[in-house]
Amino acid sequence: MSRRPASLSRRLGDGAGIPFMGSLNPKSRPSPLLSVGLVLVGAFLIIGYVYSGSGGRTGDKVAFNRLEGGVSCSAEIYQALPYLKKAYGDSMHKVLHVGPDSCAVVSKLSKEEDTEAWGLEPYDLDDSDANCKSLIRKGMVRVADIKFPLPYKSKSFNLVIVSDALDYLSPRYLNKTLPELARVSSEGFVILSGYPGQRRVKVAEMSKFGRPAKLRSSSWWIRFFVQTKLEENEVATKKFEAAAAKKAYQSTCQIFHLKSLH
Repeated sequence: MSRRPASLSRRLGDGAGIPFMGSLNPKSRPSPLLSVGLVLVGAFLIIGYVYSGSGGRTGDKVAFNRLEGGVSCSAEIYQALPYLKKAYGDSMHKVLHVGPDSCAVVSKLSKEEDTEAWGLEPYDLDDSDANCKSLIRKGMVRVADIKFPLPYKSKSFNLVIVSDALDYLSPRYLNKTLPELARVSSEGFVILSGYPGQRRVKVAEMSKFGRPAKLRSSSWWIRFFVQTKLEENEVATKKFEAAAAKKAYQSTCQIFHLKSLH
């Protein structure tokens, strides 16, 4: 995750980083054209920083999250997608995403070659856009409480990807939800979870989530997987890490690869 250079704020503050700023006399009255020019230059600098911070590939949403200090693991899927494809190959043919922003994730995954995508939104979609409403009408995205059995038959999907959803569940409900994720997948499932200490993008939406996010350490998750008799998908883990290492990719979220139930 890229951080804003410490010197950038100082440069913007003292004018050293903006062309023509040093030539201004504070007692003089700048011409309107000069003022407009400075505004445009400042705008281009900000836009350039946003795109450089986001890698120029993941869009405004990820860049905004990083600038604000928030983390969206659903948005992180876009970054991790090339490495997930390396790890799972043909298992990416039929994918279920579970978590907030499922409409956006499904739209992204559906554009991938030989990939069919479905989504399960754990929370009400009060402010959904036209594209999301269309996906819901087609049955590609559903709204369901993941604290209860998932509305799918066993092994309905090759791969299940869950993000920004499990962090809001207590261990009592995780005991039920994790086996369900393993049940509806045939080739495994992937969990993207926040790191302890990270800010969440949707912390303010307490009325929707019902409780604040509980960001747990990797050691906590591993112990919990053992307790619920879930096994790590070591083959997928190694392939993912090898592909990510070649591109120096570092996720802003914890990523766990687990086996499906046999």
